[in-house]
Amino acid sequence: MNSQSNYWAIVQEETTGCGIAACANLAQISYAEAKQLANSLGIYAEDKRLWSETAHIRQLLSALNIAASKKQTAFDSWDKLPEKALIALKWREKSGNAFWHWAVFIRQGNDAIVIDSAQRLKSPIRTDFGRMKPKWFIEVE
Repeated sequence: MNSQSNYWAIVQEETTGCGIAACANLAQISYAEAKQLANSLGIYAEDKRLWSETAHIRQLLSALNIAASKKQTAFDSWDKLPEKALIALKWREKSGNAFWHWAVFIRQGNDAIVIDSAQRLKSPIRTDFGRMKPKWFIEVE
């Protein structure tokens, strides 16, 4: 997007908290608020099911009154993504289980960004689309 400072972007406070952080970014609340709500729903960042299933993130989105598509759609190109989506980055398979990193894609007009909550990044606002390889996405409103 043209001005990166116009977007709410928080960084995950736990190594495995990307799903909670993605929901916080969509709801524009703090990580602590999203974590507290997630924990009250029985969702914890360290739960390995959160790393390879979508049910928990859908439950948290619903609790935050954020509508999400009921399906995952295979990623084809950045141009074909909806205005807002959760994207599955760093998708890999290990011992028969799929794992990925959650991030948020936002488009406004011709501009687009990815909000990536990974602690290792210099900025959570990313526009280096050639380096990111989403496997699939979930459209959100």
